[in-house]
Amino acid sequence: MSLNEAFAKLRKLRVSVIRTNDAAGVWGTSRATASTMLARLSKVGHISRLTRGLWLIDSSVNPWLIHPFLTEPAPSYISLTTALFHHGMIEQIPSTIHVVTTAKPKVFETPIASYVLHQVAPRFFSGFEALEGGPAQMALPEKALVDFFYFRPTRTRSFRALPELELSKGFSKPRARRFAALIASRSRRAMVTALLGQVLG
Repeated sequence: MSLNEAFAKLRKLRVSVIRTNDAAGVWGTSRATASTMLARLSKVGHISRLTRGLWLIDSSVNPWLIHPFLTEPAPSYISLTTALFHHGMIEQIPSTIHVVTTAKPKVFETPIASYVLHQVAPRFFSGFEALEGGPAQMALPEKALVDFFYFRPTRTRSFRALPELELSKGFSKPRARRFAALIASRSRRAMVTALLGQVLG
């Protein structure tokens, strides 16, 4: 099977991302053979490697739609400054895509974007909606703001200062406070609630 034939079979799937095991099934080959073929397709520029065993077929895909593939089987959603920008609450375009997940923190540098994964407990994993029909998810404006304050004490300096903020239309102050109430740590919950009070009044 030629590279062009192999690529044509992948394109017929009409998916943006594929795993090595799935490509092996499409081509009827072993995983090792599929891995070699995918690497060759990447070398000639037909596809791109996102991370180990995960390949980008459609380079025109919206980078915000890729995060579920990077965190599976753990769930995830886009939040923090990325979501605040999406909702028109800040003007500054984030240089990375911030993702909240129940998986371990990690950074993925890919050909289309840099993804930073932030871990939360399952109890606090809420407050999002489907993005462009899913499986990608986007934080609600209230949860994006609460998440921003939640991660302020972390080592990164990304969340030390909140960019100039404009609440989105329909922003619900009670909903934001309900999300803050889900934080298990009493001290962290008190801190987030206080910061919300400063912003929301």
